[in-house]
Amino acid sequence: MASPSGLQSGLSRQLFEIWCSDKKNACVIPGNVVEGTLAKTIINEPKEVTLMNGITASLDMQNCESVEMYFNSEKRLAEKTPEVGETVGGLLVKKTFTYQIMAPDDLHVFSQLSTENISQRITIAYTGAFGVLEHRLKQILESVESLPDEESEGPAFLVHERLTMKYESEKHISLHWRSDPIRDMVSDFVVALVLNISREIPKVVVESEEATKTEENSKKAEKVVHALLVSLLGDGEVWREWETGDKCRWKCGAS
Repeated sequence: MASPSGLQSGLSRQLFEIWCSDKKNACVIPGNVVEGTLAKTIINEPKEVTLMNGITASLDMQNCESVEMYFNSEKRLAEKTPEVGETVGGLLVKKTFTYQIMAPDDLHVFSQLSTENISQRITIAYTGAFGVLEHRLKQILESVESLPDEESEGPAFLVHERLTMKYESEKHISLHWRSDPIRDMVSDFVVALVLNISREIPKVVVESEEATKTEENSKKAEKVVHALLVSLLGDGEVWREWETGDKCRWKCGAS
């Protein structure tokens, strides 16, 4: 078996020079050969060849013939010849000085490499309503679908058919996806959105509490003023005439 196929050097060249004179031996030359190589000379069926030491050896080329070998290319990327301008997608594999484009499923067949799937999961602290996240995502993204509880074991929805968001507890949610460049980008966006919403929730709660306290203090002050006026003028002499916002006007007697 000639390797390299040109038979210019290496162990195959040494064995050829030892065995070529015996017609019982055969030489298999795989692949294409170029002009000026020993393999090209053999294909032309010469009666003798010059060895590396300068000695001429006789050859018996009576059985020289081409052999066609077929290989299974069921999943190979090159199974279909692409049209001009058509985009070809795959893995670019470099070996020594050659490059090959192949489908990911064929990587382990045509190389010593293999592919693995990485499943990622992130748990994020979140105390807001789970429906708020779904609503905000639907405002921004095109594909956000709710998942049945039987499949997800709780409230969950699918983002862009690539990432699953699950409600874990009142304080946490989780994101699940199989890593690739697009899914990783979607997950980064969703994480940023959840964190921004989480920062907005405390502000809303604080503002609501402050508004409630202000209203309660206003009512307390109103009761104190009313009680003071009643104690001085009597219950029938004091009443509220009008009210605007947190301000009111009291009318006393006939004045």
